[in-house]
Amino acid sequence: MAKRGQISVKPVRHYEQLVADGVIKDDPDQRIVLEALEKLYDQIAGYKPKSKWLMSGLFGVVPPRPKGLYIYGGVGRGKSMLMDLFYETAPITPKRRVHFHAFMQEVHDGMHEARKSGVSDALKPVAEKIVNSASLLCFDEMQISDITDAMIVGRLFQYLFDAGVIIVTTSNRHPDDLYKQGLNRSLFLPFIELIKERLVLHNLDSDTDHRQGRLEDRQRYFSPLGNETEDRIDTLWHELSGGDAEPLILRRKGRNIVLPLFRNGVARASFADLCDVALGPGDYLEIAEAVRVMVLTDIPKLSRARNNEAKRFVTLIDALYEAGVQLIASAAASPEQLYTAGSGAFEFERTASRLREMQSAEWGRG
Repeated sequence: MAKRGQISVKPVRHYEQLVADGVIKDDPDQRIVLEALEKLYDQIAGYKPKSKWLMSGLFGVVPPRPKGLYIYGGVGRGKSMLMDLFYETAPITPKRRVHFHAFMQEVHDGMHEARKSGVSDALKPVAEKIVNSASLLCFDEMQISDITDAMIVGRLFQYLFDAGVIIVTTSNRHPDDLYKQGLNRSLFLPFIELIKERLVLHNLDSDTDHRQGRLEDRQRYFSPLGNETEDRIDTLWHELSGGDAEPLILRRKGRNIVLPLFRNGVARASFADLCDVALGPGDYLEIAEAVRVMVLTDIPKLSRARNNEAKRFVTLIDALYEAGVQLIASAAASPEQLYTAGSGAFEFERTASRLREMQSAEWGRG
């Protein structure tokens, strides 16, 4: 795809061109969602939310505001691809596309800074900054798993909706299933009703898992390391990520966990990025929660001299395995030959077994 935000044609036409070029496969279920995105495209052409917001205050009349979209469905159905296609074509500025998890971390950081100034409501200046920076917000993978997110997201979205910000989001869950069985969920229920009131819900109920299709019968573990392996990893990465990627920074306990490349739920990082740094089990669980596919490159042969790195690698693989994350990896040797001598070699046999299992075409959460 072309660089995000640079496409001048409407969504349906852009989709059809991508089909004609062989970039994507035509999917009738995707086209149903695409029609809704095209309708929103027409509604926001020339839309000026902040000026309309001010005018409504002057004359006491609230102008009609387009409803955004909440696109939900299983993994690999094309939700992120369709949202990105809409974002690229959307005739509105300023606009922003961001992973929901990263967005909420930015909100928490902003509130932390606001509290230093002694404001009575730390969320308000953060919301105002967001309103001034984007008339269209596109969120990838909305999910609420943290009590602190659950307690502020309702007020935050109320600010955004009242300011006329258009929101388009993807999620694997119906709004009613967000933060399910979460602590104090009753306090979260008004947010669910707000979502259903202000966004049009569309279930991308396709039988086709396009991401799984791209991996079906494809090699997922490459060794030894070298130019050929690097080229094959690069090819898979570009097929799965679908375009420009950016770093994903996850904040946990005041620290940054950096995934150097991330897009559409697909992350790419090297062994050194994730195992040569002092990360712990909670950090790896955070990563596993945030990604759907992990492209992990340059896994070296391990030994007693790199025992700490080996332990972190084992913990990382355990977290990805338990979360059902699909793994694509490049390594210096086969799983069984990665760690053959050292205090952790025996325990590593389970990791090698998991690496083998994660190469199967059936592997991955649905």
